[in-house]
Amino acid sequence: MSAAAGQSKGKHPFALISALGAGLAALALASLLIGPAWLSPAEIFHGLTAPQTTAAIIVREIRLPRLLLSMGVGATLGLCGAAMQGLLRNPLAEPAIFGAPQAAALGAAAVLYSGFADAFSFALPLAAMLGAGLSIALVASVAGRDAHLVTLILAGLAIGTLAGSATSLVINLSPNPFAVTEIVFWLMGSFEDRSLRHVWMTAPFLIVSAAILLSAGRGYRALTLGEDVAATLGADVGRLRLLTIVGVAMGVGASVAVSGAIGFVGLVAAHLVRPAAGGDPQRVLIPAALAGAVLLTAADIGVRLIPAATEIRVGVLTAAMGVPLFLWLVVTRRAYFTGGS
Repeated sequence: MSAAAGQSKGKHPFALISALGAGLAALALASLLIGPAWLSPAEIFHGLTAPQTTAAIIVREIRLPRLLLSMGVGATLGLCGAAMQGLLRNPLAEPAIFGAPQAAALGAAAVLYSGFADAFSFALPLAAMLGAGLSIALVASVAGRDAHLVTLILAGLAIGTLAGSATSLVINLSPNPFAVTEIVFWLMGSFEDRSLRHVWMTAPFLIVSAAILLSAGRGYRALTLGEDVAATLGADVGRLRLLTIVGVAMGVGASVAVSGAIGFVGLVAAHLVRPAAGGDPQRVLIPAALAGAVLLTAADIGVRLIPAATEIRVGVLTAAMGVPLFLWLVVTRRAYFTGGS
């Protein structure tokens, strides 16, 4: 009671949410302005409202879908990271650590390899969601109910490695060089050449995923007191696990299907907002989603500004930013690996 009450009376994230919302709005405008052809705010407004003009084509068919996907995927990955951390009660938890993006990429690669994605537009997100869900469920079943974090990470590492090897095998066996190019695209992660069709295809899955995970917030808060105490407070821990697996699988799978494998956003976003949100796993959810949208939108702007012969992939940039932070977390949270408090 005291821990849950203390957290419920903790810091209110309204100021944090407002600041993140303002930052995201500024980045959204910058994303529409920046590109090979820089546009003015007046041209952006004209492109959003006018009929088919050059500005309208650039804004509505190229930059707006890219912006919507970077915000939607970033928010989903940030929310999934916070949900995983709330379920496992550990700030090192993140979907990528449990092999979800790798397994989702395998599902997408298998559909691209078979050519089924061209026949059925929803085959790609469905296959990616199935792969992500199976990986998370398999990690949970292999590690056991009361597994230590190191057991979960080792199981996730094994499953992620297996999924990565299977994806490499799909690439190796593919007789079509165009299919190989598409598969490599998913592995690197990018929002380049995305259209509103991809937005409409992905949006329902991202919305349902967010609704599922946000509805589990009270359960994450109760879990801070331990599973037994949470059960006495009325939390159905088994149902909470199932909801989290379904929500994370749907969100990560749909994200990978449209943008490719983008790692570490969930880990970084949730970790950055947790101190300002008072450490309450329920109150971390919305700020983590906004922080994920901010980080991925900023990364997508960054890849357009980096001078290179071809555009740097967003997944490469997020990994370059996320890996150092993850290593720092491992060092500073060493007690979790040694069984300390």
